[in-house]
Amino acid sequence: MITTPIAFVGAGPGAPDLLTIRAAEHLKKADVLIWTDSLVNPQITDLAKKSCEKIRTSSLTLENILNLLIKKAQEGKKVVRLHDGDPCLYGAISEQISGLIHAKIDFEVIPGISAYQATAANLKRELTIPGIVQTIILSRASGRTGVPKKECLERLASHRASLCLYLSARHVEEAQSVLLEHYPEETPVAISYRVSWPDQWIALVPLREMAKTSIQKKLIRTTLYLISPALEETTMRSKLYSPEHDHLFRQKQ
Repeated sequence: MITTPIAFVGAGPGAPDLLTIRAAEHLKKADVLIWTDSLVNPQITDLAKKSCEKIRTSSLTLENILNLLIKKAQEGKKVVRLHDGDPCLYGAISEQISGLIHAKIDFEVIPGISAYQATAANLKRELTIPGIVQTIILSRASGRTGVPKKECLERLASHRASLCLYLSARHVEEAQSVLLEHYPEETPVAISYRVSWPDQWIALVPLREMAKTSIQKKLIRTTLYLISPALEETTMRSKLYSPEHDHLFRQKQ
């Protein structure tokens, strides 16, 4: 039996023009589109051809989705499994991949732009400023599914890195309390709701107002918190373009 490889495609943060070219090409060629309708902008699915069968997954279980992926691929269909953001980040593709490997069905993964990247771009900020912060941590607050003890927010916050918290709006008060034990209360926090969607809302507030602002806006999902000293305006510069710094392509001036 010959099957066409299934493509796990990252839809990016929401705006159709933030798709990668490779992602868009897969969407245009899809015979079957199995998509995360609760999180993906419906406009992105419009890229698929009219004859494409579109299946929403918000009401399906893993078993339902896996059976669909296998069945459609065995029928010789070009199947795209469309995830929000980047499928490798909180995309729950691991268990789907395991099922496909067991069924001996080939697949590929197409990355997508994540919400933290779109948020930083929207704010026109770099998250790795020399002498201030050189590390980005992507994580979430411990909720219903928990996090490993070694990755608890207390430990992550102690680094004072650029910390990006996904899936944490329902636990924002607890998260703020922990963060204030490690970051100064004036540390800038970008609160990003549905970034790049038509109704996006982004605010830059001090850490001490992170929870209050979230509660006032009634944010409970599709929200990213970006906590970072890099969000402050600075005159710090890297050595990369410094006249005193030489490297393979340039001598000291």
